[in-house]
Formats: sequence, C-alpha cells, structure tokens
Amino acid sequence: MVQDEAVIGRTGELIIGTRGTAGPGEILVRVRGGSETFLAWSQEPLPTGATVLVIESRGCRAVDVIKWADPLDVLGDGHADAG
Repeated sequence: MVQDEAVIGRTGELIIGTRGTAGPGEILVRVRGGSETFLAWSQEPLPTGATVLVIESRGCRAVDVIKWADPLDVLGDGHADAG
C-alpha cells in the first residue's frame, strides 16, 4: 500500500478515541491546506479529544499515532517572558 508521507509528523485531534490494539479511532489532521480525517491506530487506548502525533502511515487513509504533549507548553508558565 502507498504511504501518505504528507501526514507523518503532523499532530491532530482524535474525534473518535482509539481502543488500542482492539480497534482504531479517527483523527482530524490539518494537511495539504485543509483538514482531513484518517483511521487512527495506537498501542494503548486514547480518549476522544486527545492530541496525537502521526508516526506512520498504513496507506488507505489509516495512520499510527501516539499521545502528544507539546514540549513548548511548559513555557506557558511565564518563563517565556523572562529575558
């Protein structure tokens, strides 16, 4: 199957939570100048609304995801104003 390279490395929001290895959820990703949905597979269950990172494309509009926490969010504590 042909991988969708454009979506790998993108973050998105789960609009349907994943069930881990028991089944996929659905992710909304901003890509190619718009928003697209993909089936989202993960090793562990992830809830609806979770921000995730696309780590692999399975082809046929299916991707592998992991939970994502933006490392720059820690700067929101007022540290960004220093200096």
